[in-house]
Amino acid sequence: MMKRLLLAVGCGLLAIGSFAQTAREEIKENAWLAGSNYLDYDRQLPDFEYTKAPKGYVPFYFSHYGRHGSRWLIGKDDYERVMRPLRKARQQGKLTREGQEALRKIEIFNKTTDKRLGDLTTVGERQHHGIGKRMAQHFPEIFVKQKGVQIDARSTTVNRCILSMVAECEELMAANPTARIHNDVSDALQYYLNQNWSDHLKKASLKGRDVRHQYSDAHTHPERLMQVLFNDQQWAADSIDQKRLMQQLFEVVINMQSHDDGPDMLSLFNDDEIYDMWSIQNVGWYQNYGPSPYTDGIMPFSQFNLLTNIIETADTCVTLGKTQATLRFGHEVCVMPLACLMELGTCGVQVSDMEQLDQQWRNYRIFPMGCNIQLIFYKPKKGNGDILVKALLNEREMTLPVPATTTPYYYKWNNLRAYWKKKLNDYKKSIEENGNK
Repeated sequence: MMKRLLLAVGCGLLAIGSFAQTAREEIKENAWLAGSNYLDYDRQLPDFEYTKAPKGYVPFYFSHYGRHGSRWLIGKDDYERVMRPLRKARQQGKLTREGQEALRKIEIFNKTTDKRLGDLTTVGERQHHGIGKRMAQHFPEIFVKQKGVQIDARSTTVNRCILSMVAECEELMAANPTARIHNDVSDALQYYLNQNWSDHLKKASLKGRDVRHQYSDAHTHPERLMQVLFNDQQWAADSIDQKRLMQQLFEVVINMQSHDDGPDMLSLFNDDEIYDMWSIQNVGWYQNYGPSPYTDGIMPFSQFNLLTNIIETADTCVTLGKTQATLRFGHEVCVMPLACLMELGTCGVQVSDMEQLDQQWRNYRIFPMGCNIQLIFYKPKKGNGDILVKALLNEREMTLPVPATTTPYYYKWNNLRAYWKKKLNDYKKSIEENGNK
């Protein structure tokens, strides 16, 4: 345990050094960051000033996993559960003017959700058109200059993922009309394209449950918001689950950034409340999908099959040596743990104090709507030499868990492959030894 905590401290210092501002400062400047996995991808685009490849090297293979773009909320009750207590208050004359206006806006918007729950929005479609267009712009050797380049694109069976794949492929076809794009959607691909929690991981997730609940309870302060919404505080205390309403209302409000015509209702919450609502989600996602020491750091192994597929597909494409691309489309419950499993940047940091987590690990940096991981493989233009790889998380250059070459952000594929393979094999062996196959 002491070794683990020392690792957390060491990695924490590295993570802190990578953040120019505190999370509270960043969210105060851009409150939409508090959306966590609802964040609009285009609200935090990087500067795209990439490190040049080592002299004599050219990109030839592109490997990718991306989440669908912005969407309507998924649950059948996600909007109704917020309107019910507000309607109850309206019927009994307990809503303030602000509460009446909030309910009015949600009721109007709710009409647009009919048969749309979970669907990709126009914002989400636009995100993927932008990502696909930039792929071609940043790596023309693969997507533009190569006549007849083969692009293998695969998606989970969920409509929003399929449409996200279509949007990116449309841009790649526009950039190179000769491209040969193969799209595939099938249940046969689900075992690696979608979340895969074994019984072993389900048991481990329970270890972080109390931490999540305790943090959420301690950081949810609905008192001021209830005064904004209701004119009778005793009635609200007796009739409303105030903490739950606050969290559920915030979910509806913060996801309005997924819509071009969604009402901006963030003014219902003050800076401290917005930050608290985000920090609760940050802790929750860290415990459920991140490398939390409370869950023995194993939750990222939910993406064992996906990383295995990435490695094995890369092995085949590197051996062939042809210019080509592999695109995969799925969900944030894959991107988040995959980034941690691959140890991109400081995604794999272990933190034991949840009150300090925001200093070292911020979920909005990892999995906004449209989030993606890109691996770009490079080979010598002439002769033989090491295959190099560079990783991008949401189009930002990331460090990897092996020594870099003399050029930052470029790593020998054989070294990285060996590291990841050992990590996967060690985990598999530990599960088999414990009788949890």
